[in-house]
Amino acid sequence: MARHLITSALPYINGIKHLGNMVGSMLPADVYARYLRRRGHEVLYICATDEHGTPAELAAKERGIPVAEFCAQAHDAQKAVYDGFALAFDYFGRSSSPENVEITQHFARRLQENGFIEERSIRQVYSPADGRFLPDRYVEGTCPHCGYDKARGDQCENCTRVLDPTDLIDPRSAISGSTDLEVRETKHLFLLQSKLQHEVEEWVARHEADWPQLASSIARKWLTEGLHDRAITRDLDWGVPVPADTWPELAAEGKVFYVWFDAPIEYIGATKEWADEDPAGRDWKSWWYEADDTVRYTEFMAKDNVPFHTVMFPATELGVREPWKKVDYVKAFNWLTYYGGKFSTSQKRGVFTDQALEILPADYWRYFLIANAPESDDSSFTWEHFTATVNKDLADTLGNFVNRVLSFSKKRFGAEVPAGGAPGEAEARLGEEIARLLAEYEEQMEALQFRKAAAALRALWSAGNSYLEEKAPWLEIKTDQDGAALTLRTAMNLIHLYAVVSEPLIPTTAKAMRAAFALADDTATWVTPEEAKSLDSLPAGTPFTVPPVLFAKLTEDDLAAYKERFGGEPQ
Repeated sequence: MARHLITSALPYINGIKHLGNMVGSMLPADVYARYLRRRGHEVLYICATDEHGTPAELAAKERGIPVAEFCAQAHDAQKAVYDGFALAFDYFGRSSSPENVEITQHFARRLQENGFIEERSIRQVYSPADGRFLPDRYVEGTCPHCGYDKARGDQCENCTRVLDPTDLIDPRSAISGSTDLEVRETKHLFLLQSKLQHEVEEWVARHEADWPQLASSIARKWLTEGLHDRAITRDLDWGVPVPADTWPELAAEGKVFYVWFDAPIEYIGATKEWADEDPAGRDWKSWWYEADDTVRYTEFMAKDNVPFHTVMFPATELGVREPWKKVDYVKAFNWLTYYGGKFSTSQKRGVFTDQALEILPADYWRYFLIANAPESDDSSFTWEHFTATVNKDLADTLGNFVNRVLSFSKKRFGAEVPAGGAPGEAEARLGEEIARLLAEYEEQMEALQFRKAAAALRALWSAGNSYLEEKAPWLEIKTDQDGAALTLRTAMNLIHLYAVVSEPLIPTTAKAMRAAFALADDTATWVTPEEAKSLDSLPAGTPFTVPPVLFAKLTEDDLAAYKERFGGEPQ
């Protein structure tokens, strides 16, 4: 059984992320990791804050604190939110770690030895008002491709085109706002991606048929346009230093590696951080080095990150000429929009993850986001849709089923699972239906089709309600107490099954459902379709309690309050 390495796009250090970031990378990665663990696989889920680059420096300057202090505080703040969302990382690291510095410098030296790095003199934007060269993200202006007037010098947030600062129309300094900019000569290191074009093409060709169409089409588009040599150093005070033993002149000038070069390497660096916490018990290299036959590597990211991980980082790994593990499957996502407009960290548009947790517990958000994941196309967040989903799927279909079964049984038969008669035709049909739906759920989870997986899970919950309506134990008990007891015992077995298989999506609620039963030696991590048919994991006489309401229904007043706070239309 292959080991599973899972990574999600590194959240940038500059600010708490919005719901679009959550559903586009970290949350589906967590759901998949949880599912695989419950199926008995060995899983390592790695993520980290992406801490280098100009926005971190600018944010620290705005706060009036050193950038290292800002990043440490922001890392802890982000990690607290991810803990609140119950993201079960095996390790959540930092790209500013000594481990990432070490491995990034190793990669750079190897690329230099192999002829894939070249020192070039370039003309770069200089701001006399700021007294410094401006890295590309320190230059803002109008995108020449789409006309967006807040484009950065490295990439347009609106159309996602990669840019050079000199491409921008009406450029200005992001530090001072000065438009008095000059172009002066300076030296930087370039990664010669053009020399690796054919190797990357061959590598992508071996994998793209297995990837989602979104990932493969983006990779193919970049390769068709041709890989260009790109600068991998910047004039910044914060970053992985250029090693003085290889480039003494540039090191003396304080050059650092650009964030797009060191950030993907942090996946390896964070794994080493994880291993360094327990050197005797953890082997980081076995996950990344000579691991093609032993590790299945799956990456999760939104479409704007796809080029870096399907083309640019593989080019780096190929150029190193060492057997580093490359991604096997890239799960790419489209955008989650806010009433049709983009979520935006920089423009504070939409619902942010810390705000979401202030409003409702994590499972409300986890379920909604996975059930509406932007897989085949963009999907839109609206408060109306969110409210309707919570009320229909979580409160009515699952929550109400659990509450009315346990409450009614306790009232009529006491606080133990009733015995009742032998299962009959209705229970046999239910078992077959549950087995079929559970197999569908497994199939969609294995295929990383999250919306379809959520739909299959919802259908499992609905099957319990249909059975309950068919048997109507509140009527059955008047004429057949044993029959009513059987119905309730069967329904309680469904609740226990729901607790086990719903854990990847709604882990806190699943734990509460499972804790309702004082079942001895309750260690099951999964229920197979064949096992599910019998619906007999809870023997008669098992004590139970009625848990608090699992999901509160949202009211019109709640909806009005959310829209008043966040707006019903994009700003």
